Amino acid sequence: MKELVIKACSEIGIELSELQAEKFEKYYNTLIEWNEKINLTRIVEPEEVALKHFADSLSVIKYFDIPENAKVIDVGTGAGFPGLPLKIYRDDINLTLLDSLNKRLVYLQETAEKINAQVNTLHSRAEDAGKDKSQRESYDVAVSRAVARLNTLCEYCLPFVKPGGSFIAMKAADYKDEIKEAENAIKVLGGEISSVNDFNLNGAGERAVIVIKKISPTPEKYPRNSKRIKNKPL
Repeated sequence: MKELVIKACSEIGIELSELQAEKFEKYYNTLIEWNEKINLTRIVEPEEVALKHFADSLSVIKYFDIPENAKVIDVGTGAGFPGLPLKIYRDDINLTLLDSLNKRLVYLQETAEKINAQVNTLHSRAEDAGKDKSQRESYDVAVSRAVARLNTLCEYCLPFVKPGGSFIAMKAADYKDEIKEAENAIKVLGGEISSVNDFNLNGAGERAVIVIKKISPTPEKYPRNSKRIKNKPL
């Protein structure tokens, strides 16, 4: 795995140290071990994980300069993407991994220990945590590689970001339609699009890193409950 992840990252312009590559190898081994117990990913072959999970997660680094010692939350982290790869590459960040399934957080905590990474885990639904005073507008950066469409993803994620911070949405090929669809949601929630960065992930398909700047506080009534978010997107 070490050679595979070094190669996959190098091909998108990101150079890993030997220590970082060793941590990715430990991450991979833990991912595969836990994937037999709980459903984490359908992508399990080493080359595919190196490219479609690890390198893809680190593409954020190419298009957004995460401030030093930034407080970062990965919303709906699942198997830890993109949060844990970002922590491996940028150990200075203060990372919180949010997920609604406690079993996944147990796996993430074990993975973090194996790669010697200090992380916080938060067991909650995003819409509940986004209203919690200890979490709301307390992060410099929110990231998400979740499958929700951008208009609903913004309502889950922007409430975590302090004014002046940024929300980084990682999307696939249909991102242009999603951006247009999300224009109202972004405005209502206090954001504006800062940059849209599209690229081809070494033949694995089109990707985009969308950077949304938080320019004003999110109105208190957002996020709404998940049913309203899904049924009546902004």
